[in-house]
Parts: sequence; C-alpha cells; structure tokens
Amino acid sequence: MPVSPMNRREFMQKSAVTSAAVAVAGAVGSGTAEAADHEPEKAPRTWSFSVLGTTDLHSHVFDWDYYKDAAYSDKAGNSVGVARVATLIKQQREAKGEDRVLLVDAGDIIQGTSLAYYFARVDPITGEDAPKHPMAVAMNHMRYDAAALGNHEFNYGIDVLRKFESQCHFPLLGANALDAKTLRPAFRPYTVKCVRVPGAPDIKVGILGLTNPGIALWDKDNVSGKMVFPGLVEQAKKYVPRLRALGCDVVFLTDHSGLDGSSSYGDELPYVENASNLVAEQVPGIDAILVGHTHVEVPSYTVKNEETGEEVLLSEPYCWGYRLSVFDFELELHHGRWKVTSKTARTLNPSTVDEDPEIKRLLEADHELVVKYVNTPVGTCTADLSAAESCWKDVPIMDFIHQVQMATVASGLSSADAALPLISVAAPFSRTADIPAGSVTIKDIAGLYIYDNTLYGKKLTGAQLKDYLEYAAKYYHQVPSGTKVDTATLTNANNFWDYMYDTAAGVDYEIDIAQPEGSRIKNLSYKGAPVADDQVFVVAVNNYRANGGSGYPHIASAPIAYSSTNEIRQLMIDYVTAKKTLDPADFAVTNWKLTQAGTPVF
Repeated sequence: MPVSPMNRREFMQKSAVTSAAVAVAGAVGSGTAEAADHEPEKAPRTWSFSVLGTTDLHSHVFDWDYYKDAAYSDKAGNSVGVARVATLIKQQREAKGEDRVLLVDAGDIIQGTSLAYYFARVDPITGEDAPKHPMAVAMNHMRYDAAALGNHEFNYGIDVLRKFESQCHFPLLGANALDAKTLRPAFRPYTVKCVRVPGAPDIKVGILGLTNPGIALWDKDNVSGKMVFPGLVEQAKKYVPRLRALGCDVVFLTDHSGLDGSSSYGDELPYVENASNLVAEQVPGIDAILVGHTHVEVPSYTVKNEETGEEVLLSEPYCWGYRLSVFDFELELHHGRWKVTSKTARTLNPSTVDEDPEIKRLLEADHELVVKYVNTPVGTCTADLSAAESCWKDVPIMDFIHQVQMATVASGLSSADAALPLISVAAPFSRTADIPAGSVTIKDIAGLYIYDNTLYGKKLTGAQLKDYLEYAAKYYHQVPSGTKVDTATLTNANNFWDYMYDTAAGVDYEIDIAQPEGSRIKNLSYKGAPVADDQVFVVAVNNYRANGGSGYPHIASAPIAYSSTNEIRQLMIDYVTAKKTLDPADFAVTNWKLTQAGTPVF
C-alpha cells in the first residue's frame, strides 16, 4: 500500500518577538522540514508462504493400475499416486522452507481403487486389530494440514469414515456436513494454521472446508436421518466472517465442488453441486480456493467478488495425484497486521519424479496384499468380453451387468412384484474394461464395475421408462440422416459423461440420433409388444441412480420393490464364482441400437 506523506505544520508567531528571533525560528523550522522530506521511508516487513493442494486422490497411493495389474499408463503420460506427489512436496518444502508450506486436500480420499475397497470391505479398518488405512498412513507421513470431505468419503458408511478420521493426524473439514438432528457441524468446519515469521507476528491462515450437497442424494442410504448438507455459499457466508473475526490474515477454502455452477442432479436438491465459483463471487473475504470433485486440471483461475471487487484465486489439480496445485502468497506487515499483496497459482506434474521411498517402505506390504487379492481367480469365461464399444453398441459385457442385477432383484421380490416385467438399467463405466477368455480374476470384474454401488429394484410405468431412456439419449450428439457417424465425437453431449449414460436390458428399443433430444426413443417394446404407457416394470438400478444421481426423471421418487446393501461388484464376483463359467449365451437378451431415421448405424 502507498505510504501517506507526512503532514507539515505551519507555525505562526503572533506574540511580540524580534525579527532576529523570527528569522532563527524560521531557519530551524525550515531545516526540520527539509530533513523530513529527505528521510528514506522504512520498507514494510514482507513474507511469503505457499499452500500446496491435492484433490480426488481416490486411494491412489502408488503409480499402479490394479485393474490391469501393471504400472499406470495413459496417452498423456500421466502418473498416479501420492507417492510421487510426496516427492514434489518435499522439493517445495526444501526450496521454500519447511515452515512456509501448508498442505491441503479437497476430498475423495478413501474410495476409488481396489486398495480402497480392500480396506473398507475385505479387511476393513473398522475390524478388530485392523491396520490403519493406507491413505491415512501416506497422508500422515506427508504431513497434511487439513482435508475437505469428499462425497465418496461416505460410500462405505459413516463408521468407516469416522475410523479413517480417527487415524488421520489432520482434521477432515466439512462446514456444510451437519448433524441432521441438531444442525450443528458433524465435522470440524475449519482449522487455523500459523505461519511463523521471526521477529514479527505469525501469519494466521484460516482453512475452511466445504463438501458436496449431492451426498444427500448419492449416499442417501448412508446419511439419511444422520446428516444434512446445505449449500457451500450458505455455509461460507457463515464461516468466512468468523475466520476474519478470529484474526485470520489469509482465508483459504478447500471445496469438494467444481467451478462452473452446474448440477448433475438437476433440481433434485436446492443447492448447487459445482459452486466454487459462486462461493468466490458471492462471499467476501476469501483469498483463494482449492477446487475438487470434477476431475479436471485448472492451474489458475480468478473470480471477482461482486461485493468487494477483490480477485479470488482458484486452482484444481486434476485427480488421482496427476497434479499438485501450488498457491504462492506474498504479504506485507502494516500496523501489526499482515496483508496479502500478491497471490499466484499453478500446477506441477509429478510424472518426472520418483516415488517417495518412505511411503514405499510404509505401504508396500499393503499394496502387495491387494495385488494378490485382485489376482484371485473366480471362474472362467468362454469368450473375450470387451467394453471398448459399449457406449454406442449393445455388447455382451454390459449384458453381464444387467444379468446379475436382474437375477439378484428377482430373487428378492415379493410375489406380487415378481409378477411384473423385470428389466435393468446400467452405465458403461469404463471403455477399457475387458474380461478375457479363459481365467477370470477379481480385477477383471472390478475393472468393469468400478464404483461401490448397491442395488435397488424400483417401479416405473411404461411412460416413465420412455422418459428415462429419452433422458439417457441426450448423451449422443445429433447426427443428421445421411451424415457419417464418427464415434470419436458421437458421445458425451451436454457434458453427459459415460457414468451418467444408462442402457436398458429386458426391453427392445432404438435411439434415433438423427432426431432432436426428447424424441429419439423409437419402437420401445417388451417381449415383442409395444410398451404401454400404464404398464408397470420393476427396474433393477444402482443406488446412485435410484436416489437421483445424474438427474434422471421419475426414478428417485419411484416405489421401491427391492433394496440391498451388497455392492453390485461383489454380486458379479459371486455370480461368476457360483456359475464357475461365464458364458454370454446365458445373459439376458438386450436389443437396443442406434439408428438414423430408422437405419441402423452399426
């Protein structure tokens, strides 16, 4: 800030004095003013520090792909895992000083790999004499200062989350994760860290954590009646002023929420899913935000606060340990308080550094245990089943999911509901999934069904089912009749990602991609007869979709015919184990296809 010029006093002598005395007084006054004009101003004390940020690690510890049983690789040359990120963090601390670096995460820590599943379900951390969660071990070693709760933290239930929390040497923050009965915070809303400055006051950094309101839908079975999740903007307006009142010189947010103000669940909730930009815009007093949830890389992004006009700095470091965000702050000390004078953000790529040897020492045994588990044979398969074309073709590997879902739901229906036609809906989660001919292992099935979803049976009418499939069909870009279809550009219209796109089994239908959205489903039939609007179906569907995930119509409010706490992935493993042989000829017949004005595309 500019230093105000010194005020000058003008002296007037009104008493009777000699002219000589006046001259002397004038000479003295003139000399003092001249000295003041030429005295150099004292430069304010300055200091700098950094906040390093990760997000959406999803239990990637090492640079390893458990589904392929090989080192991770992709076309972009990325690496995964906190073991490599830890090396970058060491480098940053060495370069800037240990006491000038804070380390924060933006959530989704304990779900996402076979390692995560193993320590939640196979040998759960909640069991007697159970080991610590590998992510707690790794992050404690890395000396995290705080982490926001991600929505996937709740996938295995609150007990697993609480056990993980107890194993961490840093707080899990969630200012908008409230106890359903008291509406008080169920987790710590914030933490305050002090950056030590020799010979000057500490720099107080308030770190506020916010999670995703979508948890109320996506993990309804685990949180309903226990926790509620109001909006990020609403809770930030409550806690940011509190952090400033506590004397925080810097207010830093870690949000498990994206940047664009969108919501995948439509109007199912009154709160925005991806609200970090709205928080920056609408809540004064924020310096910077570490963004998560959407699995994209945004090295640096600024939003102007509409009340103060101040720029808020945001950064999102992709996911899985692909990147590390680095926020650099410069401050000046004025009248005993630190003021931010400069802030920048960037992302670093850990692919060129080695994995931290201490993390390898600490967790190599856990890793090898999981590698052994995922390579456990469960049966055989009569043919190679690939998901490479599952996003635009009816392929047998998807029929495997449908078959397991329908068989499981059928076994648990009441006699009345068992008389209804039974169908299934499911999404092609991974285009790289492949179940080989010959021996089938756990990793082959886990690579196909990568989420920890459970299973429901819900009842929809024929009219509602058609609406459901029309909603799914917006996944495709419109391709006019006579125009060549390019699969590289056909899918993911409307930011509708693969995990959001459901195909149906048990009914026949066509998706006419030459038609506009809302009028694409043609020839919807069941056992050769057109589906009537009032015909009632039991639909096998995962809990994420059944509770409103991705905003599909009707399904969240539909009557429940069946529900289970068993993960669909495990049901698939059990199916193969019991059958011993996986044969596509045994699968439910599905017959959906893409057309252009009635002409099949493939």
